Amino acid sequence: MILEIENNDLVIYDNDSKLDVVVKSQLSFWNFAYDFTHRTYRAKLDRHLFVKLVRYLDKESVEFKFGKTAKTYSEKISVVNLSFENLKTAVATYKDGDYDRTAFNEFKEFVDENIKRTLKVHQLKAAYHLYLAGNGANFSVPGSGKTTVVLTVYEKLKAEGKVNTLFVVGPPSSFGPWRNEFNETLGRAPKYSIMAGGNRSHRRSTYFNLEQHRSELYLTSFQTLLSDKGEVTQFLKQKNLKALFVVDEAHYIKQIQGNWARAILQQAELAQFRCVLTGTPMPKSYSDIFNLFDFLWPNQHPISSTDKAKLRLFEDRGDTESAKEILDDSIGPLFYRVRKIDLRLKPQNFIAPYLIEMAPHEKKIYQAIFNKIRDYSQQDYFKNIKFIDRIGRGRIMRLRQAVSYPKLLNSAIDDYDEKLFEDLKDLKNLIRRYDSLEVPAKVQQLLRIVKQLRAKGQKVVIWTNFIATIKLIKHHLKLAGYNSKEIFGGTPVEGSSVKDAETREKIRDQFVAPKSGLDILIANPAACAESISLHKTCHHAIYYDLSYNCAQFLQSLDRIHRVGGSELVEANYHFLQYKNSIDIDIKRNVDEKTRKMLDVIEEDYAIYSLNMSDPDGDEEAYRRLFHNDRTR
Repeated sequence: MILEIENNDLVIYDNDSKLDVVVKSQLSFWNFAYDFTHRTYRAKLDRHLFVKLVRYLDKESVEFKFGKTAKTYSEKISVVNLSFENLKTAVATYKDGDYDRTAFNEFKEFVDENIKRTLKVHQLKAAYHLYLAGNGANFSVPGSGKTTVVLTVYEKLKAEGKVNTLFVVGPPSSFGPWRNEFNETLGRAPKYSIMAGGNRSHRRSTYFNLEQHRSELYLTSFQTLLSDKGEVTQFLKQKNLKALFVVDEAHYIKQIQGNWARAILQQAELAQFRCVLTGTPMPKSYSDIFNLFDFLWPNQHPISSTDKAKLRLFEDRGDTESAKEILDDSIGPLFYRVRKIDLRLKPQNFIAPYLIEMAPHEKKIYQAIFNKIRDYSQQDYFKNIKFIDRIGRGRIMRLRQAVSYPKLLNSAIDDYDEKLFEDLKDLKNLIRRYDSLEVPAKVQQLLRIVKQLRAKGQKVVIWTNFIATIKLIKHHLKLAGYNSKEIFGGTPVEGSSVKDAETREKIRDQFVAPKSGLDILIANPAACAESISLHKTCHHAIYYDLSYNCAQFLQSLDRIHRVGGSELVEANYHFLQYKNSIDIDIKRNVDEKTRKMLDVIEEDYAIYSLNMSDPDGDEEAYRRLFHNDRTR
């Protein structure tokens, strides 16, 4: 039997027809097609398939010879592949608990002597895994200290002369935490550059500054890296620059052939070491992790093209066991995962929701809009599904606005222009004059809770999904004598071109400072639910309103429930809900999705399949509330 490479195909010449049925079955499983005329098996050439085939034939004692091209190819990849496979074996052995104790203890000694922060046991284990792998993924749950792990390994590699720069790409909300954690973990304030926002020409000068002016920590966003990919390429190629390239919140690059993903993958080979961080590696599909490992190992591609195709097939079939077998073999050793239970935090305290009777005017507004939507929904059956989904999103948004702050009903909604109350002049006038007529009942209850918590010296974060509601809450807190600040999408991040404005980082730092005088933060989950830590001094979160976006909700929960404080202090959650309103459905829906996620999140390769980003959450709610005879 001869193994050869022809026209980018891997070819097996089986002239003697000595392959038994088991081997033939394995070849078929690997997508080899048999040519009866030429007695050959053919499959698209793939480095991993080539290696697996050779090892399999050796294991099964099948005699074969390399053709000329295959022999050259084998010699070319053997050294690289052997090194990578040996590395995978070493890291897998460590994850299995059978490892070189002497080497681990030496690493621990370095940590004890050089890292200011005392690492938790799970953080030390994760750090050694990343150090062994060189290029690794950390899929630990939010709040476990992934940033601390990376900074520890960076310091170790820096001490060995292997890196001298930490280059981080992530959402803008991560910039402040990286700077803060750098200082708290390593005991020194970093010289840093934020390569996002602002003037592009200024960024260019920063990329190509002189050696003596180089920063140790570079922070950029996915959008800026896409815009500046040429400059970033030249930056990473600079002489004497040795970068540890980190992709934070790496689920942002899951989209195959997405612009952000392509920009990052183009830079992968230019870094000395690479790391990806995310607590949700596969929110919807096995393919969500393909880009992550292609970035980590750009030359080895741990998940081969053949295995990618099989994973998609197994996913379609619901064959999780076969998918798990492939993932265990291909990437199992290359990532580390800490589960929520491993953190040993105090349980989260979900206080029973405050069921509130609406104030008279807002009740009249809500009921009028609800009745109008109910009447309109009876006509939906004569329209196409795309129209129903689009109109449903808008109608549900109107209900959500009504239970948050009635004046929101005056605002426009993208791709929705239905005139729900244009023919109700009294209602239009009521909405326009609302502020002069009453204070929403939720605001009144919120002030009572805040008063109780502040009397005990507690800091409070208040979550709401609407900017106008943030302004409303801030106004009434001020009238009650409370100092508060807000973070939402319009709040600038550090490094932006906005001048004379407080950044999210400064507001966050002031809020978490114990004696700053800022004890109430009002935040929008879309802008503040990710990356920002509040847990060291804030242990109470009030949810003024919710959306159907379960991912943002879960992220927001973890802002006050994290390693480094929540081991000893309980995190408390308060929910404001109007009786007989959409508030009840939203909370029930989010709770159900949360329970389902917690059931599967402990598994290494769980696909959540829960629409965690909820692009269609409002559409589903509309069908549930108005098309299932549940209109009460």
